[in-house]
Amino acid sequence: MTNRYKALIYAALIGLITVSIFLGFLIGFDNKISWLLVALLIIIPWIYNKNKQNKIIKWKAEYTVGVKSLDLDHQKLITLLNQFNTAYDYDMGHAFEHQSLKDLIAYTEYHFTREEQMMADSNYPDLVEHKQQHQIMIDKIKQIEKKYEDVGHDAFQEVSEFLSGWLINHINGTDKQYTEHLNRNGIS
Repeated sequence: MTNRYKALIYAALIGLITVSIFLGFLIGFDNKISWLLVALLIIIPWIYNKNKQNKIIKWKAEYTVGVKSLDLDHQKLITLLNQFNTAYDYDMGHAFEHQSLKDLIAYTEYHFTREEQMMADSNYPDLVEHKQQHQIMIDKIKQIEKKYEDVGHDAFQEVSEFLSGWLINHINGTDKQYTEHLNRNGIS
């Protein structure tokens, strides 16, 4: 069941409880059932937040790679990934889902090009290997985009899981390897 349907069920439940409380208080304010329903109404948002699957990634200081422009790119990529995950989780419709994926792919390609140029300008020794990792990621996303065009919404779970894991692992792993080299070459 998608988050969209869960939210709809919770909203319907809140509406039903609210009407029941109102009707119960028409009988009298000493109605214990109405007071129990008020307590339930107060804890429903807590229950909802506890049960929803939140894929939102928050930027952490530990993700910094020591190059301001690349850190800003990584923050933007996380924002686009969160937008994509929200579009997927709440089944926001084909146009919004597909556009969020296209935006994510386009910015990823832009970021990779910029990162690779900085590496080339500073003669980074592992540039070829880093470019290969970027290409593998781009190829994987484009495969999933093609699958989305064929299958629809259900293809997005794969890209959501892949990107959420890959992006953070790439930033914390491979991208941190170039920090010292770029900083030593005047790029910070």
